[in-house]
Amino acid sequence: MSALAPFATASEIADAVKSGTVTARTVIEAALTRAHQSNPTINAFSAVLAERALASADAVAAGPKGPLAGVPFAVKNLCDLTGETTLAGAKITASDPAATQDADMVQRLEAAGAICIGALHMGEFAYDFTGENAHYGPVRNPHDTSRMTGGSSSGSGAAVAAGVVPLALGSDTNGSLRVPSSLCGVLSLKPTYGRLSRGGTYPFVDSLDHIGPFARTVDDLAATYDAMQAPGPVRDHAIADVPPEFTRAQLAGPPVRVGVPRGFFDECSGEEALARRAEAAAVFGPTVDIDLPGAKAGRAGAYLITNAEAAAFHLERLQPHANEFDRDTRDRLLAGALLPAPWILRAQRVRRWWQDQVLTAFKTANVAVFLVPATPFTAPKIGQNTLTIAGREVPLRPSLGLLAQPFSCIGLPVVTVPVFAPGALPIGMQLIAPPWKESIALRAAAQLEAAGFTTHPPTA
Repeated sequence: MSALAPFATASEIADAVKSGTVTARTVIEAALTRAHQSNPTINAFSAVLAERALASADAVAAGPKGPLAGVPFAVKNLCDLTGETTLAGAKITASDPAATQDADMVQRLEAAGAICIGALHMGEFAYDFTGENAHYGPVRNPHDTSRMTGGSSSGSGAAVAAGVVPLALGSDTNGSLRVPSSLCGVLSLKPTYGRLSRGGTYPFVDSLDHIGPFARTVDDLAATYDAMQAPGPVRDHAIADVPPEFTRAQLAGPPVRVGVPRGFFDECSGEEALARRAEAAAVFGPTVDIDLPGAKAGRAGAYLITNAEAAAFHLERLQPHANEFDRDTRDRLLAGALLPAPWILRAQRVRRWWQDQVLTAFKTANVAVFLVPATPFTAPKIGQNTLTIAGREVPLRPSLGLLAQPFSCIGLPVVTVPVFAPGALPIGMQLIAPPWKESIALRAAAQLEAAGFTTHPPTA
């Protein structure tokens, strides 16, 4: 595969640029062409920034070559980009002032030599699991354009799956990295809460928001994550005083001991999700069944905290401009504003109790990661409103996050890996590790990749 092939990896591109086999400008011109050609079909990009990207490519050519030299990437449009308005998937933000500097993680990737080529569509204010935006239209799944990408990082998952860019940035509050990763068949990393700076990103739920990368290979995901941990700006009160854990050199190692949570996670998974989980589990040898009876309560806690915090953040704008919001987003925010305070206090207590239960389970079972499907099913049709799980018809929108949300309010690191089957749509598996152990989840992902389960077939 040449460095200019649409599905070239980030490491292939960087190696070619550093060796002089290809110039950064040539790489970026090809990526810009792919973005323009794919967008009428996929609708991943809200803005393609050719002038910025080509200037950055020339700067890479003239300067020292970082670890991601010349690698194109794009960002969910809740990330600030200098001179651009940060839409956060909304219509009401379109008249906001342009950003005066890039988001912290954009700055760190570009310091490593990567080149931002544009901003990507997302669900309005990140309050979405489908990828269907009422203002800008649905982002379409590159594996089947009649199907959803998942959200809210819809454009990020689609742009990587379609081969437009090898890397993208997204965010995750209740599954917004993990759901599109699962439905689009790409990898993602939700780091431990407090690991990566969210500075310069449009907030959704401060106590739950994470920023993280998408990629098509584990090596690319680890290299991107390592670049995001490098020294750089920090404009985020939640950043923890924990040393970076550089992971790319730790991908090889002994097999990871895996636990498989049952109960709620079996009941909320479709047959295909359970079958693929069993295939993935077999890669690790004997696994340990895990009992987590508090999962349903953990999901409920995440749900209430999300509603309340998001409503409080948006209330000032919502009151005079309610009709400019997506109707579904507006109604969820209004419901959150009406939640009784005792419910929120109880949700916070449940959050702490659930975190203790999960961390105790890691220790008691002596496992390094949990293996859980990221979504209950593969990508639904765009416009679909219900689905059936275990014989029960359930509303589609909230159910896309059924398996991701229980781990959202406790801030654990999660690598989502796609599991492909011949002729079938992909579905992702969450590899969930204890706090600050991203390297263990990435090593488990590398073991699945080595077994051939995560191979990303070209979509075009």
